[in-house]
Amino acid sequence: MAQKLQTPLALFGLLMVALFTGSKAGVISVYWGQNGNEGSLADTCATGNYGIVNIAFLVTFGNGQTPQMNLAGHCDPSTNGCTGLSNDIRACQNQGIKVMLSLGGGAGSYFLSSAEDARSVANYLWNNFLGGQSSSRPLGDAVLDGIDFDIEGGTTQHWDELARALSAFSQQKKVYLTAAPQCPFPDAWLKGALDTGLFDYVWVQFYNNQPCQYSGNADNLKSYWNQWNTIQAGQIFLGLPAAPEAAGSGYIPPDVLNSDVLPAIKSSSKYGGVMLWSRNYDKGYSAAIKSNV
Repeated sequence: MAQKLQTPLALFGLLMVALFTGSKAGVISVYWGQNGNEGSLADTCATGNYGIVNIAFLVTFGNGQTPQMNLAGHCDPSTNGCTGLSNDIRACQNQGIKVMLSLGGGAGSYFLSSAEDARSVANYLWNNFLGGQSSSRPLGDAVLDGIDFDIEGGTTQHWDELARALSAFSQQKKVYLTAAPQCPFPDAWLKGALDTGLFDYVWVQFYNNQPCQYSGNADNLKSYWNQWNTIQAGQIFLGLPAAPEAAGSGYIPPDVLNSDVLPAIKSSSKYGGVMLWSRNYDKGYSAAIKSNV
């Protein structure tokens, strides 16, 4: 019998079935900036392992404080010593990698005192790191892709207003919003902001949190993962330490992640990939999991 020729429409249908059958491919997001020995931002992107890099951290802002960055041993923003990072940022973006500025961290001095304060901080971020104009851009003239909320202190108030004010600038140039809540659900600091539904990527910290992290089995992790997938957000990422010494608890060996955890969570409609803390500790972890993410 003569072989039936496939019409273009039928071929398209087969392609669509192939695309939507099985697990989705995700990307790896990583934090860079908190250890001067972790290599340059350009080198980080050149590994080819990451799809998103978070520059950490803007540690002081809000309530009338002069904003301050801390980039450990990489460069000194207070003396205008980090403007050269613009070339690295562009090198990353030219490879299709998104580069974010991360706000907060575990040891900053930051909080928002009012809705007006939140709008003021948003204006500062737009003009100094995003698509706006300022004579004192700490990272030079490169335009970052967005802002990451790694809020672990201060108060729980007005982060929603900051998210809305930043999102409003997307009318001029898309501002990606990302967040790094702790895995207990909902997150105490960021619930209000996440409830806006404005976040593109949410990487949940499944470490240093006993109730929901991996601890010999992934049962609790999977249960909390399913709760996080109910929020209104673009994609949800599994946040992990890149080495045992990167966190107090919650490390998952790469072979266990590949064989047990990722297959269980990749079927989620909002699955986006894996976030790693941090570039400094990633001595082969991202390479070991990349093909399975």
